[in-house]
Order: sequence, then structure tokens, then C-alpha cells
Amino acid sequence: QVHMVESGGGAVQAGGALRLSCAASRPTVNNYAMGWFRQAPGKEREFVAAVSWTGGRTYYADSVKGRFTISRDNSENTVYLQMNSLKLEDTALYYCAAAGLITTTPGDWNYWGQGTQVTVSS
Repeated sequence: QVHMVESGGGAVQAGGALRLSCAASRPTVNNYAMGWFRQAPGKEREFVAAVSWTGGRTYYADSVKGRFTISRDNSENTVYLQMNSLKLEDTALYYCAAAGLITTTPGDWNYWGQGTQVTVSS
């Protein structure tokens, strides 16, 4: 079992920035793609970004492209999400996840963290 713990969420004004981190409990996660999803109240969980296990390929939802950057440090078993130019609609509970293959479907991902809240205000 792989345990993942997110951190770095918080409250920020629109236009601000936050950096989320997700630390995995085992090095074996290094063989997995890592991703970030988010879920706002009353909405389904949605794909935000993903990075291949080598870190060489990244994927983003259109809604965050150009504003968010995903990266990983396999030596620290950690994945990051740098979020800039935050908007009100970015408010959600953000989850990190690990999977053998990158898809935008939450059900395809094998391991999940508990989530960290991001709240963007005007």
C-alpha cells in the first residue's frame, strides 16, 4: 500500500499563488505516473495535471494550462503543483494520485491522498 500526503493548501486571493506538495510513503511510487485532481463542492472530481514517472512528460487540463506546473522529485518521492494566477474557480479540494498509466479518469488511478483544500477569494 502506498500512502500519500498532500500539503501546501490554504486561502489565497485571486491572482495569488500556492505550491502543493504530495509525499509518498514508498519509493515504488517512482515507477508510477503522478497526478493532481480536484473536486469542488457539488461537482465531480476532475483531472488537473499529471507527470510521467520519469518527469519527462506533463499533461494539463485546459483550464489550468499556462498557470499550473507539475513536477516531481523521485529522490524525495514527492510531486509538486505550482499554481499561479489563481482564480475563484480554482477553489477545490486537491488530491494527488498515482497510476501506472496517465488518464484523465479518476477511477483509473490506483492510489490517492486525503486532499488539501485550496480556497481562492476575491
